[in-house]
Amino acid sequence: MKRFMLVLGCLGIMVIYGGFFYLLLSGRSVAPIRWYYLLSPWLCIFFGLSKLQQQQVLHWFLRKFKSK
Repeated sequence: MKRFMLVLGCLGIMVIYGGFFYLLLSGRSVAPIRWYYLLSPWLCIFFGLSKLQQQQVLHWFLRKFKSK
């Protein structure tokens, strides 16, 4: 199941971000794309990681935001 989440997240990034950048570069409105559509593939990837990798990602984010 975790491998499926990783594959789904990677495919989601390619499709969603590909469409987003296509609309952005072609001059069309990107207003219909909500922020959670851009975030959802990353959540699939996060939950596809092992527990240790998830903890490492969370610690990395905490260090990133605390240093600013």
